[in-house]
Amino acid sequence: MNPAEATARYFHRAADLLKLNDRQRTFLITPYREIKVECNIVRDSGELATFVGYRVQHDNSRGPMKGGIRYHHQVDIDEVNALAQLMTWKTAVVDLPYGGAKGGISVDPKSLSTAELQRLTRVFTQKLADVIGTYSDIPAPDMGTNAQTMAWIVDEYSKFKGYAPGVVTGKPVELGGSLGRDAATGRGLLYAAESLFADMGKEIKDFTYAVQGFGNVGSWAARLIHSAGGKVVSVSDVTGAVRNPAGLDVPKLFEYAKEAKGVKGFPGGEAFPAEEILTEAVDVLVPAALGAERADV
Repeated sequence: MNPAEATARYFHRAADLLKLNDRQRTFLITPYREIKVECNIVRDSGELATFVGYRVQHDNSRGPMKGGIRYHHQVDIDEVNALAQLMTWKTAVVDLPYGGAKGGISVDPKSLSTAELQRLTRVFTQKLADVIGTYSDIPAPDMGTNAQTMAWIVDEYSKFKGYAPGVVTGKPVELGGSLGRDAATGRGLLYAAESLFADMGKEIKDFTYAVQGFGNVGSWAARLIHSAGGKVVSVSDVTGAVRNPAGLDVPKLFEYAKEAKGVKGFPGGEAFPAEEILTEAVDVLVPAALGAERADV
């Protein structure tokens, strides 16, 4: 089942509960616009390279569309479509005045230099300049992109439309970005856990944790849980997994993973097969990995 099929399955389960008719279902599930663009850049070697980019704008009935841009070699129209649809439902559920959108480029960002990533981002922005904007569709960082990527988008977009920092979120603070943006998703996970545990008369420090994925979301969740007194006993990413029943030193693990490009080999714990993270004997599992391949996000 591909991402679009999986998302449609859950949509129809919800639609059954709401007793929506076929016309309403078709109207809600059909995207407003699908965009596929060719992005040609000159590599540092002088070679010409071509990448395919996507932007799906799902719904704008509640306000400007909103959704991230991801750079990953498995990005395709089905995945982007599914994620755009999910953004529509997420903003509606929490009553934010936005619609849903999503975008991406089929590329392994680790295979490109910083200069090549900048050129690719600028070409992608040129192709989308007429369909994104502060009051129409607002991209954001996602897997494989970051504040620097958003800064390039703002700069390139401004060449065509005038200075418009509101065209993206997740940009550097110096360009009007928000303090705490990097930690936001992991912090949201912490707050949700605190609320759940409070109903049980418990706190973060009363549980043990395993974290699957040690990218932006997973590493921040682990660090915040650790700071709140929770015992993070195992962590995995695309390079491997490490555990310590007495609790991992998460700040040291984070610094190690930054230098080593992964958690594999961390001296503060024992190695174990990454797929076993799902069956670790802990109270709480944090699934912060890309579902399709259990890769890091």
